[in-house]
Amino acid sequence: MKKIFLVIACVVILSPRVCFSRYERLTNEGKRGLYARSIEDVLRLPDDEIDLGTAALIVSEQWSDMVNGRTYLSTLDDMAYKILEKLKKKGLKPDYKAIPIINNYLFRELGYKAVPEAENPNALFLHSVLDNKRGYCLSLSILYLSLAERLGMPMYGVVVPGHFFVRYDDGKVRLNIEAAGKGGSPPDEHYINKFKVPISNDDSIYLKNLSKIQTLGCFFNNLGNSYTDTGNIETALLVLQRAVQINPTLAESRANLGNVYLQKGQIEDAIFEYQIALQINPNDAKTHNNLGNAYFRQERLQDAVYQYSQSLDLDPNYVDAYQNIAIAYSKQEKFGLAIVQLKQAMDLEPKNPSLYSHLGEVYYLMGDYGAAVFQYKKAVTLKQDFAEAHYGLGVCYNKLGQVDKEIQAYRQALAVQPDMLAALLNLGNAYFGKKEYDSAIEYYKKAVLIKSDDGWVHYNLGAAHFNKGDYEPAVTEYYTAVEIDPTMGNAHYGLAVGLYKLKQYELAWKHINIAKKLGAEVSKDLLNAIKRELK
Repeated sequence: MKKIFLVIACVVILSPRVCFSRYERLTNEGKRGLYARSIEDVLRLPDDEIDLGTAALIVSEQWSDMVNGRTYLSTLDDMAYKILEKLKKKGLKPDYKAIPIINNYLFRELGYKAVPEAENPNALFLHSVLDNKRGYCLSLSILYLSLAERLGMPMYGVVVPGHFFVRYDDGKVRLNIEAAGKGGSPPDEHYINKFKVPISNDDSIYLKNLSKIQTLGCFFNNLGNSYTDTGNIETALLVLQRAVQINPTLAESRANLGNVYLQKGQIEDAIFEYQIALQINPNDAKTHNNLGNAYFRQERLQDAVYQYSQSLDLDPNYVDAYQNIAIAYSKQEKFGLAIVQLKQAMDLEPKNPSLYSHLGEVYYLMGDYGAAVFQYKKAVTLKQDFAEAHYGLGVCYNKLGQVDKEIQAYRQALAVQPDMLAALLNLGNAYFGKKEYDSAIEYYKKAVLIKSDDGWVHYNLGAAHFNKGDYEPAVTEYYTAVEIDPTMGNAHYGLAVGLYKLKQYELAWKHINIAKKLGAEVSKDLLNAIKRELK
């Protein structure tokens, strides 16, 4: 809200700035950071000129065009003046003795509290905290620090793996303050034990008083995750690169940047960031797991298994790591080990449908299709709209020769996920096998819309047209297939047959010879028939 200043006697209270003669100015007044218009402006300032509240609200404006961050500055100022008023009544200065007053005001009188789970990215931002009186450990700490800089209290952000809090430190008195815990004051040992703080590295950022720039670096780390959660990967990349530049020894920023690189397919870059993150904090089970995922993408299966094992050593309840190591073992055809890992995960989460689906896949790879069907059915019982499990049932029914059940399973998968390419193709194939070519063509055409640059999709569509007796559309699809991949011998042969049917014998001769050179099985009768027509 905007303040309206009227020239009237001070006995009418319109603004705290006018009424408190003892505290006429907030200590952040005049700082250049109050007039910054961009984060770039903020980062160019000396640390003591930065206004953390202003910087956080600039980020709010970048996050949403609907937010006018400047309107919240007066809210912060009003809150600071309210605290000063309470201190004045108690005869206290804004030092460590003020902390209980601040805590009572924020967490009891105003009702600020931590959100139970980090699911809503908006809870990261200062404007959202002020609107809703809810936030994460970092966003509530940003609020606390923003008030401290207005009160002139020596407070600092402090980071540990997966958590952020505030510390009062005037050189004589040092107190930790849990903004996400109603202002409680645990000792350092609490954080070392609970968050497994790596303390062997003197260069580590953990448990130290952070500068405002470093605090912003921690904020950028969480902001990068918010952009990732909303699918804005390019912005997430830029924000996390900035976070790493500011705080190169914050393992979380390295790991999160690695996650974005992995998502973008920049595997070597991801591995580099994960490895540095683990040098900083070797106790992070998630980063070991994600490094395993990167190695898996490179087919470095032994390295992947090692990292998944490290992850499980650190966190024996980490279900994702059990699933990932099972997939890696399956890739190595170590099916017994894969089953053991998945059953251990099931002991932890007996109602997790993806575990049964993965177990079904293992049995499928083993050739035990009946057991695979049993597991996939368990998965869809737990989650009716589980497209991958319905698809798994379809491929098992295909192996068992149960075509009608196969078709039904693929259709159920597509009802949940209409753009599942494999299900579209397999459904087309199932109808093709039943000689229901119109239905096959319907699903192949849908597949073409999704993957128009796949030669085999066009080949299948061409084959369905050909078997139906529609030679012109068949030839069109075969041509498209060989344009995409000139080495497709089967497509060249299909093209030759279609062109022969259309009496285009010279072109048919050309493509049947290409097919022969590429190793496709060629009918001698057709070869001789084309020769006769060319004489």
